[in-house]
Amino acid sequence: MTTTEKTSPDRMTSSRKGVRRTYSRKLALAAGIFFVITFITSIPALFLYAPVLGNPDFIVSAGADTSVRWGAFLEVFLALTGIGSAVALYPITKRQNEAVALGYVAIRIFESAVIAVGIISLLAVLALRQDLGGAGAADAASLGLVGQGLVAIHDATFLIGPGVLAGIGNGLLLGYLMYRSNLLPRRLALLGLIGGPLVSASGLLVLLGFYAQLSVPAAIATIPEFIWELSFGIWLIVKGFNPSAEILSEPDKTALNERDRLSLS
Repeated sequence: MTTTEKTSPDRMTSSRKGVRRTYSRKLALAAGIFFVITFITSIPALFLYAPVLGNPDFIVSAGADTSVRWGAFLEVFLALTGIGSAVALYPITKRQNEAVALGYVAIRIFESAVIAVGIISLLAVLALRQDLGGAGAADAASLGLVGQGLVAIHDATFLIGPGVLAGIGNGLLLGYLMYRSNLLPRRLALLGLIGGPLVSASGLLVLLGFYAQLSVPAAIATIPEFIWELSFGIWLIVKGFNPSAEILSEPDKTALNERDRLSLS
């Protein structure tokens, strides 16, 4: 009887650790899925947008616009999963550095908002095309300029959002959190610490006019960040966080702790 009373606190502690590990695994899986979805949605969207992005006279031309609508549909999910990935990671990453973790969430929300502006600009092109596409020659010329302006807004959002902001958030901040916490292999996290600043610097150079957004230097600068984000998502889905990371053993100072205590009582 006495032996049982002595060992019960140890059993309780072990059970709580098991609950925390299960919780962290679920968060890792959710974040990994969100990251992979960002790839599934963002890359096809670029190809689906080809008719409007590659044709200056798209707004006054005839033809189907279904692919553009599907591109906008996918980018809506891109924006939502971008926020979802940061929110899923926050309960874990805040244990390493709450300020940086909160900054990462803020950057992802800002990035998604910028992406949303780009989506709206292209939907505006479609709306004007449907309502005013049959305008006369003089009106068509001015309408074409409006369409090109809206497409230019989308191009700018693509530069600022997935370019500059993603490098700061997914690359620098997330890479720092993963490297310091040892939640992932540090060699993998280094890809984010290197690729993030590189792609953000490249985006700023494009902004300053040093080279074009669609150019060889810009493409090369995105490679480390591309590999980092894709590897990060796949790693979290397949393996999750490093179970030996110290911050996984720390109690979570959220409402979840209360739910854990109730489930273990």
